[in-house]
Amino acid sequence: MSSNIDQNEVNKFSNIAEKWWDPKGEFKPLHVINPLRAKYVASKINLDGKLVLDVGCGGGLLSEALDDYGATVMGIDVTEKNINVAKHHAEQSNKSIEYLHLDAKSLMQSKEEFFDVICCLEVVEHVPDPSKLIKDCSNLLRPGGLMFLSTINRNLRSFITAIIGAEYIFNILPKGTHEYEKFIHPSELASYMSKAQVRLIENKGMFYNPITHNAHFNNDLGVNYISYGKKES
Repeated sequence: MSSNIDQNEVNKFSNIAEKWWDPKGEFKPLHVINPLRAKYVASKINLDGKLVLDVGCGGGLLSEALDDYGATVMGIDVTEKNINVAKHHAEQSNKSIEYLHLDAKSLMQSKEEFFDVICCLEVVEHVPDPSKLIKDCSNLLRPGGLMFLSTINRNLRSFITAIIGAEYIFNILPKGTHEYEKFIHPSELASYMSKAQVRLIENKGMFYNPITHNAHFNNDLGVNYISYGKKES
């Protein structure tokens, strides 16, 4: 695998990998926003029969949701325990999703096919070089294909909300899940996409209520947000 991997991040998610499919556990927020994320992707492209890559697939929450929309899904992750959990759950759910323990660069070196859609959600803030990851993803995307990215803005409000609030006050995320320095301004993400020949089409904010555990999209990019763009021909 490439050097664009933070082993501390791998260890962090490896330690809680068995909790991926517990809707009341450490990944509860992802269970809440997952249908929202999948519906957003499906609203931008008819996924039926499309070849979709889920980069940093974790335990397979998004992969399975995209499969439900008719996509042919491959999920990759650098944490082996995540892949094992994803494979096991897919088997239990009778889903034919291909899961591989590798990163985007390694997949690029071993696969000759290009994907119609690439999703890399809640991942770019966990790698040493997000620009490089986005470039590697772009190299796997066919011309005209769509890329979906989501992450957290970097400002005082996001620090209070996503770290202090989520990890220490409401305890909806394990302490240490996020590092403020790795948060990414929307303008930075747009620049990374542009350098990877992906034209930004839209940004949308994602709001998660830690009290009611409801989520919705809005136009506020202050904390969580999702971006999508098209690979230039």
